[in-house]
Parts: sequence; structure tokens; C-alpha cells
Amino acid sequence: MSPGQTVDQVHATLLVVAKAPVPGFAKTRLVPPLSPAEAADLAAAALLDTLAAAAQTPVRHRVVALTGDLAAAQCRDAIGRALGSFDVVAQRGVTFAERLAAAHADAAAMYGLPVLQIGMDTPQLTPGLLGNCAAALTGPEVDAVLGPAADGGWWALGLRAGVSADWLREVPMSTDRTGAATLARLRRFGLRTRLLPELVDVDYPDDAIRVAALGGAGRFVPAVGLLAHRLSAGPSGAER
Repeated sequence: MSPGQTVDQVHATLLVVAKAPVPGFAKTRLVPPLSPAEAADLAAAALLDTLAAAAQTPVRHRVVALTGDLAAAQCRDAIGRALGSFDVVAQRGVTFAERLAAAHADAAAMYGLPVLQIGMDTPQLTPGLLGNCAAALTGPEVDAVLGPAADGGWWALGLRAGVSADWLREVPMSTDRTGAATLARLRRFGLRTRLLPELVDVDYPDDAIRVAALGGAGRFVPAVGLLAHRLSAGPSGAER
């Protein structure tokens, strides 16, 4: 963001790709040591903090691509109220990569602006960080931004207006090489890519503890505090 730019001048769309925090459907890699309901409680806290940060981010438009039955979700009333600040679209596609690509396409088609996409696994995000990431996409020498995650994945992907995300369908997701594979694909297509700060995303119990240790005034930190003794009790199970 340039020194003279005001907070309402970031011409970009912020896209949140989210899963309804339904027990047995969300954050299954936290089970065990948590129960499905407890894992969904943490997912709901992470989603609500993410939506709160996104709602305060100085971008022109905000979109949520949602999957899952919100009526069966933990904290469904609070989430429903929070979604009132967003355009909500249903996720499309079978694989996660297909749903990401479709969400980018939907958000880009709605407003024709650069799209910065995040998930709900980084509740430590702030409006300031998100605003700066979105603003980077409006510069003349940036085609894409990529936020690497500590586990080898990524927490954010931004593409300038007119750049398709269809190539995401071919990127293996949820591996420790996803970030590197995504960056390689961006460079293969000649997209000038700026790397964003590396963050920890919440997939496993240790991740939840690390992110909560960063502090914050939202729901995630106290939610982890209530379950800290369980989260530190042992390794998580495999993703289902």
C-alpha cells in the first residue's frame, strides 16, 4: 500500500474458503485427542476469528466459498450473523483443488478484481496483514502472491485480475510439498510472484497450541485454553 493510499482504496476481493464446523466433518486431524465435537468447536472459533479479521480488512469486496451443512455446525448462529458481511457462494467441485480453483473463478467473475484467497486455518490473521497482502496485488509488478505455511503448504494465494486459477486443479493438496508445487506452477506460467510472511496453520494439536500462544482477542485463544490439556495429551489421528 502506498504511503498516500487510504484504507478504503484497496481494489481487491478477499475470498475465504471455509468448511462448516460440523462434528466429524471439520478439523478431523484433531481427533484424537479431541472428540469430533471439540474439534468442531475449535474449527468454529478459527472460522469466526477469520471472518472477523476479513470483515475489517480494507478491501472492496468480501466473499466466502462455503461447503458443509451450516445448520448442523457448531456456533451456527454466530457464524450465520458473521456471514452477513460477505457474499456467500457454495463451493463447486469434487477434490479440494477443484473447489479452490472454482472459488477463485467465482470470486473473480463477481467483481473483476484481484482475488486474495485464504482459508480458516490461520485465525491469527489481522486486518492489517490481509490489507497489505491484498494491496500487493494491485501493484504494477506483481501477478500473484503466495503465503507459505510452516508445514510446507500455503495459507494464502492471490491472483491479479484476469489471471486464471484453473491450474490449481493439478496441484497436489495437503502435502508438505504443496507450497513448493504451487510456487513452481506460478513461475512456470511466468507469473511474477511475491512471497508473503510464513504462518502456522492449524491442522494438528501442536499447531493449535502454537497459534494460540501468539495471543489475540478473538475466540480461538480461549477455545484452545479450555482444551489445552487434551491437545497436549497425544498425537492426532489421520485425516479422514
